[in-house]
Amino acid sequence: MNFNVCTKENYDYQVVVIGAGPAGVAAAITSARNGAKTLLVEAQGRVGGISTAGMMSHFTGSVGNKIYHEILDRAAEKNYFNCGKRHTIDPEMLTVTYIEMLEEAGADTLLYTTLCDVIKEGDCVKGVVCHNKGGFTAYYCSVVIDGSGDGDAAYMSGAEYIMGRETDGKMQPATLMFKVGGVDMDRAVFPPSFETLVETEKGELQALAKEKLPHPAGHVLLYKSTIPGVVTVNMTNVIGVDGTSAEDLTKAEITCRKQLKPIVDFLREYAPGYENCYILGSASLIGIRETRHFKGVKTLHESTVSQAIQHEDYVVYDAHFNFDVHNITGAGLDKTGCQKHFTQNKGYTIPYGCLVPERIDGLLLSGRNISGTHMAHSSYRAMPICVGIGEACGAAAALAVKQGKKLRDITAEEIRKIIGEKI
Repeated sequence: MNFNVCTKENYDYQVVVIGAGPAGVAAAITSARNGAKTLLVEAQGRVGGISTAGMMSHFTGSVGNKIYHEILDRAAEKNYFNCGKRHTIDPEMLTVTYIEMLEEAGADTLLYTTLCDVIKEGDCVKGVVCHNKGGFTAYYCSVVIDGSGDGDAAYMSGAEYIMGRETDGKMQPATLMFKVGGVDMDRAVFPPSFETLVETEKGELQALAKEKLPHPAGHVLLYKSTIPGVVTVNMTNVIGVDGTSAEDLTKAEITCRKQLKPIVDFLREYAPGYENCYILGSASLIGIRETRHFKGVKTLHESTVSQAIQHEDYVVYDAHFNFDVHNITGAGLDKTGCQKHFTQNKGYTIPYGCLVPERIDGLLLSGRNISGTHMAHSSYRAMPICVGIGEACGAAAALAVKQGKKLRDITAEEIRKIIGEKI
């Protein structure tokens, strides 16, 4: 980066968070609540990432970290229709909830602003360079928290990573969520997983989807929304895309949008209660499930999830979700994943070292980009767990600023004094 192109330099912030998805929002709120002057930078025009712009149906999985439950409670209070489920998402009300919490914490938010580069001295990140309609700005700070999902800041810093699955680099498919209206809720079916079979007069619904829908679409996932007669649809599917490539993201958008009408036509023909359904709207952000896994001081393995391992140096606790590996070659669930028959019902923990890059200082990993294997990632990528990771990052950043320490020298015990202990 030629810093001569920067229109200005900014030294006002101690912590800069890149990406305003659930992990980034939680990090910014927690950092600001604990006294650090914090800036949240987001490329889109709204906060919330996949949970809002991605039109996500619900928070799936769970975590013990307290900020997640605060978000659920506050968003549920804004629901015009008492749907009775805190984890069901109203994207508009969730967006407002995030904004209120950021403002109350004292965090500044900068939308429509893209990360261009990181500022480094040796192996220590000292800030970021961002661009928006006002030009380039270099933000110098003590801590950068990477909540970008793909780990863009970590990548620019030179942090080591593995792309996708360890054996071959392949990644889970991408999805564009959308909503349909005109659904007869008294007759409608709502298969929540790939393994949920629905018998209809015309045949079993999942089998019909594999036969009738254009490949690689071919499964049925339907969820009640917070609004009567409106259902959130998780049925578009595109394989073989790299979420860090603009060309592949364009391919994914086009492929998924071309699937919308065939999916609605299929629902009208074969799904009970959907005979008169129609598209209400689609997400402005495509759902990328997997890209870079960065190498941290510690790495989370599949055994932590399957055996509910309790790490002594944990900062995320009571995390629970199955191995949600979508089929890398087509529709449905990958043979390595499991949902309906996931037998481990206890929560696991995530150590602080998974959030700290192995050799880069001044930087924290927040969300699905933390240090973990492909299989472990298929569990901790769930949004509630990413919120817990973000909370831990925000606490660690504030402690590092306050104490003048390196992030790797902050202890998990110190972080837990802020975010709470596992009961």
